[in-house]
Amino acid sequence: MTTLRPATTLLLKELRCYFVSPIVYVIAAVFLGLVGLLSYWAVVNASGQALRMMQISNTYAQINLNDLVFRPVFYSLNLVLMFVLPLLTMRTFAEERKLRTFELLLTSPIGINEIVSAKFLSVFVIYLILLVLTGLIPLVLSAYVSFNWDPIWTGFLALLLQGAFMLAIGVMASAMTENQIIAAFLSFGIILVIWLLGLFATILGDTTLGHLFSYVSFTEHYDRLVRGLVNLKDVVYYLTGMGFMWFTAHQVIDAHRWK
Repeated sequence: MTTLRPATTLLLKELRCYFVSPIVYVIAAVFLGLVGLLSYWAVVNASGQALRMMQISNTYAQINLNDLVFRPVFYSLNLVLMFVLPLLTMRTFAEERKLRTFELLLTSPIGINEIVSAKFLSVFVIYLILLVLTGLIPLVLSAYVSFNWDPIWTGFLALLLQGAFMLAIGVMASAMTENQIIAAFLSFGIILVIWLLGLFATILGDTTLGHLFSYVSFTEHYDRLVRGLVNLKDVVYYLTGMGFMWFTAHQVIDAHRWK
């Protein structure tokens, strides 16, 4: 319990900094606004398709919300996360280095493991709150129409794992520089490269390099979860990716301490 106390104190301090900063509210407003717009367009599109089917068959058309609304929204949110989450993580370490409080943090009784974990958990808690608020959309729609909840749960699991992986990348990128803008661009660049590997894998097809790129990219793993398929290797992929980014951030900070 005593070993957790310094990390918990740092985590609470980080959360307090986020909640008193207008940046997190702007990011939340942009994220939730985009989620609302994407969901609205998907519902309007689904209604239009149902109306056309009724005009053709002259019978009541059952809308499949999973295929017409939720799945397109989950795919679109994957792109939204690529732009929004680097903005959320850019200050984690970069601000400490710019304000020259980084050295104080390193000489405090808190270990590097606890520092990296607390920084990551602080942004993860913010992201978790945003996901919970996003969950209000299917909850509201369920009052008007019935749909299968299983793909919704796996879709949110995909968002949770994908977002956590991107946050880990962002924390690692922030540890490498004292400039928040550079940290955001670096984070976005790494995420973009990992995403593009999926496109290269499609081009390379059934080759060894194609399979390697396909596994390293999160495209295939995210797609399976959104389609309702929970596979252990996808979960392992995300956990391994987060662990690797956590380890890299740890090494970067440790190297800075010995300078």
